[in-house]
Amino acid sequence: MKLKKAALKDIVDLKNICIDAYALNFHHHWNEGGLEWYLEKEFSIDRLTSDILDSDTDYYFIEHELKSIGFLKIKNNLKTDSEFGNSSELEKIYVLPSSKGLGIGKLTLNEIINRTKEKGGENLFLSVIDTNLDAIAFYKKLGFVFSSKTTLDIPYFKEELKGMNRMVKKLM
Repeated sequence: MKLKKAALKDIVDLKNICIDAYALNFHHHWNEGGLEWYLEKEFSIDRLTSDILDSDTDYYFIEHELKSIGFLKIKNNLKTDSEFGNSSELEKIYVLPSSKGLGIGKLTLNEIINRTKEKGGENLFLSVIDTNLDAIAFYKKLGFVFSSKTTLDIPYFKEELKGMNRMVKKLM
């Protein structure tokens, strides 16, 4: 597994892997018309360009055997309340279904944890759908703990899937 930081020259490839990895994993989480709306909102060329130009946002291709099999988006240098100090948020991490079960997620998260520590990050946050028990167990195995509950405030997303658990891993 290798992480390759996305640059502007990669924008079309980034858009393609973002759409493929997200849609293949979460198409069933959306009401009619919602998936298409979300993919355009989150993964349009304009949105990805804006994110890449933001010095506090990084996209990475997740590569395995010389091909992109997923991506992640991390927001760095978040200033939170004094309890958590300087933090980063793993906003998105998606791997193609055909590449699941290879340990890629664990390797990817461990690499992001190490990179966040090297940048002086004190905490790494993420949000996970509260009914996604496999993902919650996976994050717990990597040292993340429950922090708070929130609700996904997004149109077209199925109501029964809007509950979210915020989880955090202290890095310092």
